[in-house]
Amino acid sequence: MEQEFEDFDSSGRWQNLYNEIRNQASEYPYKVAKHPVNRNLNRYRDVNPYDHSRVKLENSENDYINASLVTVKEAQRAYILSQGPLKHTCGHFWLMIWEQCSKAVIMLNRVIEKGSEKCAQYWPTVEELQLSFTDTGFIVRLLSEEDQFHYIIRRLELQNTKTRESREMYHFHYTTWPDFGVPESPASFLNFLFKVRESGSLGLEYGPPVVHCSAGIGRSGTFALVDTCLVLMNKRTGPSSVDIQRVLLDMREYRMGLIQTPDQLRFSYKAVIEGAKLILTYNSAAQESTLKVLYKDGLEPGLPPTLPLPIPRLNDGLSNGPCSEPKGGTEDIILHKDCDVGHHVADKSGHIRKRHRAERIASTTQRVQQMKQRLTDAENKLEKWRYWRPILFNAGAGAALVIFVLCWIYFQ
Repeated sequence: MEQEFEDFDSSGRWQNLYNEIRNQASEYPYKVAKHPVNRNLNRYRDVNPYDHSRVKLENSENDYINASLVTVKEAQRAYILSQGPLKHTCGHFWLMIWEQCSKAVIMLNRVIEKGSEKCAQYWPTVEELQLSFTDTGFIVRLLSEEDQFHYIIRRLELQNTKTRESREMYHFHYTTWPDFGVPESPASFLNFLFKVRESGSLGLEYGPPVVHCSAGIGRSGTFALVDTCLVLMNKRTGPSSVDIQRVLLDMREYRMGLIQTPDQLRFSYKAVIEGAKLILTYNSAAQESTLKVLYKDGLEPGLPPTLPLPIPRLNDGLSNGPCSEPKGGTEDIILHKDCDVGHHVADKSGHIRKRHRAERIASTTQRVQQMKQRLTDAENKLEKWRYWRPILFNAGAGAALVIFVLCWIYFQ
């Protein structure tokens, strides 16, 4: 895959590849989106959900919302890709989240970009702390907010005023991704993706996460594509076994126009390659084995749930129906064995195995911390270069000007 990336880079063929994908993508009817009553519910006239994959509101007179359910069966991933809510559709947006049992909203745009509103302010800020949506009967409260420079993590409480139920959820907001552009480096984006994964919000224990930008196809498509490809690489033998072009075409079966520019396509390849290196460096099969051992022995799983690349649960189907409590604990996965407690040899060998397992766990923990540190170091270096670049440029320009003036005086 890396060689393929370099070939496209050296020959400048990203535009050709993008055009090829666009020409091969299937198109499906979107008649519901074009109904007169629904036209003012669409942010853009040319971005509409297909009829066969659109998310339907259940407790509303009009079941329409501009959002699509995108599923990748092999990766056991499901995403709701949505446009950024309009001011008059924010209540519908939260109703969809409630009905679909989503644990997280992943926002990849800013409210205002290039002087235009790209999304309504649908969540409470630190100044107001609470927003009410009387049309659908929801109150959203801000519980906490953590600024991580490239992104912000918020914990929200979503309350259904009709049933008086409340749920806590995440709001992951990537704030440095320009419209129709790409992040400055794969490192910052992968750091954001790993943070979302660590929360468990992408797992099958909950409904599909809601991923949106402004239209819900460019930046949102990039996020879903990179995450899906990394999951597939983790399940298969290596990077060469995943055809990014094929995966993108499959995802376009559910929502039109995913990936809006050749640059976004190039960035997707680059992010997948960098993410794959992390997977290959730290053998994911060993990580999975360590997790199984922890649960088998009934030990308290400390660090492993925060691994940067958690392995998805191997459930039979994708969760997109009624809400269910997160599956957890050791009852479902502890393997019970008959044993002779009086057998001293077996008891001794058991202690040895536990010691070896503890050593493997400690080794895995150390490798995970090293990997996270490398990502952090890469971002710090990038920030330092951003700081010094204009200073060095100005100093260089000043020195050149001084030399020019001295030479001019000398030759006069």
